[in-house]
Order: sequence, then structure tokens, then C-alpha cells
Amino acid sequence: MSQLNETISDQLGWFVIGFTAVSLILLLIAIVQGVKLRKMRRRYEAMIKGSGVEDLESLLIDLRTQSDQLEDTQNAHKDMIESIQTRMRGMKANVAMKRYNAFGERGNDLSFSLAILDDNKDGLVLTSLYNRENSYLYSKGLTGGEAQVQLSPEEKEVIALASQRI
Repeated sequence: MSQLNETISDQLGWFVIGFTAVSLILLLIAIVQGVKLRKMRRRYEAMIKGSGVEDLESLLIDLRTQSDQLEDTQNAHKDMIESIQTRMRGMKANVAMKRYNAFGERGNDLSFSLAILDDNKDGLVLTSLYNRENSYLYSKGLTGGEAQVQLSPEEKEVIALASQRI
């Protein structure tokens, strides 16, 4: 036993130096961690400052709620846009007109054919025939670009012109 005590007392200086070195390293690590924690706290306080929120959990809950509301609004807008696009496909927005002299007599091109179509080539053709004594107006319905009645060359031409815009 005395030999063990003697060995420990001989090596006691090295043990003290070793424990002191380990203590200094641990103290240095604690200081570095304290500095990092202080920086993080400053950033956290700067983030929370002015938001009216007392802690990070409340802030995250508020942000999540706002995100959900934005997502709901975005989905509503998406549905409205799809509805509008569907309705627009059925709108009669493709229009073409041709003026001409229907009877070949002297005068101006006061007769005309007007085609009004949607994206499915459904719609109508209006034709006005003018001469000195009378004026006639004809309307012919179209389904898929085809009419139930015979079409004049001018009417076929305005249907083709309106169809090019689709």
C-alpha cells in the first residue's frame, strides 16, 4: 500500500497538471458556447421584437395559421380561374366580317357577312344583303363550324377567317 501511495505522490504533479488542462479546456468550451448562446439570443430577440409575440412557439403557430389561410385563398383563386377558363371556352369571342357588293350593281360594298364563333366553332353567321330597294338580314346557326342550311361562299369565308383565330 505504501508503494501505491508513493507512486501517486510521485505522479501527483502530473495529475494536477492534467486535471488543470482538462478544466481549462472545459472552461474555454463553456465560454465559446456562452458567446454563441448570447448571439443566438440577440438574433431571437431581434426576430421576435415588434411582432407582438412573446415566444417562438406563438410566432410559429401564427405563421402556420397565416400559411394555411394563404393556401386556402390560393386554392379558391385557382378554382375561380378554372371556372373562368371553362366559361371563356364557350364565349363567342372569335369574330370575322367581310363586306361585299352582293348584287354586282353600282354602289358600295354595303352587304356583309359576320361570323361569331366560340372555341368549339359553335355560334352564328349574320348576313346582310343590301340593294337599292331592300335590305335583308339572315342569321344561320353553326355547330362545329357547320350549318343546317346552305352557306354562301362569303359566309364560308368569314367562318374560315373566324376559325383561324381559335
